[in-house]
Amino acid sequence: MIKFADLKLDPKVLKAVVEAGYETPTPIQEQAIPHALEGRDVLGIAQTGTGKTASFTLPLITRLARGRARARMPRSLVLAPTRELAAQVAENFDIYAKYTKLTKALLIGGVSFGEQDKLIDRGVDVLIATPGRLLDHFERGKLLLTGVEVMVVDEADRMLDMGFIPDIERIFNLTPFTRQTFFYSATMAPEIERITNMFLSNPARVEVARQATTSETIEQTLYEFKPSRKDRTFAEKRDVLRRLILSEGDACTNAIIFCNRKVDVDVLAKSLKQHGFDAAPIHGDLDQSVRTRTLDGFRDGTLKYLIASDVAARGLDIPAVSHVFNFDVPSHAEDYVHRIGRTGRAGRKGKAFTIASPSDDKYLAAIEHMLQRPLPRGEAPTLDPQLDSGDEAQRPARSRTVRSRRTEKPADKPAEMAAESPVKSEAPAKAKPEPKPESTVAQPVVAEAAPSEAVDSAPARRHEPRGGKRDEMVENHDDRRDDRRDNRRDGGRGRNRDDNSQVVGMGDHVPDFLLRAFKTL
Repeated sequence: MIKFADLKLDPKVLKAVVEAGYETPTPIQEQAIPHALEGRDVLGIAQTGTGKTASFTLPLITRLARGRARARMPRSLVLAPTRELAAQVAENFDIYAKYTKLTKALLIGGVSFGEQDKLIDRGVDVLIATPGRLLDHFERGKLLLTGVEVMVVDEADRMLDMGFIPDIERIFNLTPFTRQTFFYSATMAPEIERITNMFLSNPARVEVARQATTSETIEQTLYEFKPSRKDRTFAEKRDVLRRLILSEGDACTNAIIFCNRKVDVDVLAKSLKQHGFDAAPIHGDLDQSVRTRTLDGFRDGTLKYLIASDVAARGLDIPAVSHVFNFDVPSHAEDYVHRIGRTGRAGRKGKAFTIASPSDDKYLAAIEHMLQRPLPRGEAPTLDPQLDSGDEAQRPARSRTVRSRRTEKPADKPAEMAAESPVKSEAPAKAKPEPKPESTVAQPVVAEAAPSEAVDSAPARRHEPRGGKRDEMVENHDDRRDDRRDNRRDGGRGRNRDDNSQVVGMGDHVPDFLLRAFKTL
């Protein structure tokens, strides 16, 4: 059996490896490290949890042991798709390089540019970064990649899923052609294969397991259930999850629960907390400090249930995860392998449960086609007939409240409110004004004019096209004007009236000049 001492690593690196408690390399480490020490490009294909990080970190430290970094010109570059994976690589570097004088810098989002610029200005041997933040520093003129001797691309298939492939191609073109390249991926999509053919020179292909296979140490079970109603699928699936967790009892020491959407991560974490489970969310929209604190709590055991999006499915080294729950069936078949690979690591036993509804059939078919075997079925626990109504999505509850307000009957309003409100449904033209008391205000004297001399106003011609009762019309207008004055004294139109009079016709809005008669000179 080959041991690390047989791999011709630097003695200082071997001392750190032994202190970390490792003696025997994993298959990918055993095959990749010799090629890397010879200076060849390496194309590594292995499922998650097989020790890929150490397979490039150990030869990288050994090669860089001699030499010195220059300001703004790192000697090596490690690209990772997520902040967590980049931070994990940095932790591995600290463990294995603690007896060397090599320096490192971690360039990830959520951290001040100023602190990172200071590290780059002093010169670093190993630069660990996410593609976006690396290009930000380069475009600001704070970084040069012409001195890179070794370049590592970790979790390349995840880079493809996250849309980083154009950035990766640009970064490759910024580095020297003579660099040594380590390229690692769990699967080999056509786009990944195209990049390897373009940027790797005669690589040593190391494939320790068939692509997209799951570890034999993981017990997989699929639980299918049919919701009582389509709009209750989410709530009933939460009930199934809680029952599965409780059915495992003490065997479930900790668990990662995966959702497809970030919003579902937050809702599920809140729901589990309400039911007494020690749970916390982690996804890409959270601040980096919150994500780091949550992961640290899950690693040290103070947090039992980690509710995650696929940001936590790749590369996180949390070896003692007893269970993985797929609350949502992953929409990409490859993500299933990465998710359940969070358990059953380093030879440990693990369990992976997947909850599926009828709408997930096409995703299940893709997963089983990739694995070339059906997933073992389990019997879903019986749903609680008194399903927590308060745990249902709160948005439908608010919509019911809005609907109840909209359908409120007018009869429910107080009588005084109904009396004050003018009735708009009646036709104003057909209503007749009630007789008004004779006004005490002096009436204006309107002289009778001959039909040939008088010019009637437009409204008068409309109501009485051939002359008629013009005096009566003016008198009615004066009555309405007096009513307006009385209303103003009473505090406004329609207030504190003794009668039930209503505004009819054009009401108070008829301008005075429309009802006046004029003489021609």
